[in-house]
Amino acid sequence: MITPSIARAACFLAILGTAEIAHAESDAKNIVAIGGSVTEIVYALGEEDRLIARDTTSVFPAEATKLPDVGYIRALSPEGVLSINPDMILALEGSGPPEAFEVLKKASVPVVTIPESYDRAGIVAKIRAVGGALGVDGKAAALAARVEDDVRTAQKLAAKKADAKRVLFVLSLNGGRVMAAGARTGAAAIIEMAGGENAVSNIDGYKQITDEAVIAAAPDIILMMTRTGNHPLDEETVFAHPALAATPAAENRAIVQMGGQYLLGFGPRTAEAIRDLSIAFNGDTQ
Repeated sequence: MITPSIARAACFLAILGTAEIAHAESDAKNIVAIGGSVTEIVYALGEEDRLIARDTTSVFPAEATKLPDVGYIRALSPEGVLSINPDMILALEGSGPPEAFEVLKKASVPVVTIPESYDRAGIVAKIRAVGGALGVDGKAAALAARVEDDVRTAQKLAAKKADAKRVLFVLSLNGGRVMAAGARTGAAAIIEMAGGENAVSNIDGYKQITDEAVIAAAPDIILMMTRTGNHPLDEETVFAHPALAATPAAENRAIVQMGGQYLLGFGPRTAEAIRDLSIAFNGDTQ
């Protein structure tokens, strides 16, 4: 079956395959990586010496944080990116704002958009697209095959666990309102890949939901990204929320927190994230 992510990747690679573009991009030595998973893939391919900068979400491996930071993936400044003098920009789909990339393209810097989708095929497509842009298709094919096999195995093991837990992914509690992850989100995808059930699959995207909707969702587990800084969302803060306090998750003090890029990156470490999340949901019963 040809999935949308594979189709996008095939289209991308067909464009990349033209002689002039392929030569210009595969020879690039001064690359800016935008998107944490894109940076991880560059390192996993052993091509990190070609990176000269990265975005704020690129925090793994730790060596990547030593590179200059050109800003947040969705709020980039073209002047900041161009000040690094790149000869190629690898940007995850959804990077922005769009006007920033219009400026970058007008500056004649090759911009390669890497496709993003939240499934196993999407991870494979992403790895192959990065490898194609770097001119290391062979290494990318080997990495993609290994990662695909690892993710498939992790999903199969997670699927063996009985009684899928209802999981509510809470993005924030700004203003006392629960911002949750509905269908067609990375959070929903990783929950399902780990054998859980998204408690609010009746909504699309990341949305604020009412207290009544939180209670009706009746999650067994609250899933969140690990937060640092002045306003961390710890267990006490979460379960002090009136609606969350009325859920089965609060009764059992069931909350799981993981690093955002690890959990939602959909890259080389996704199989590990699935295994860790599955254990967090159900215990190590395999």
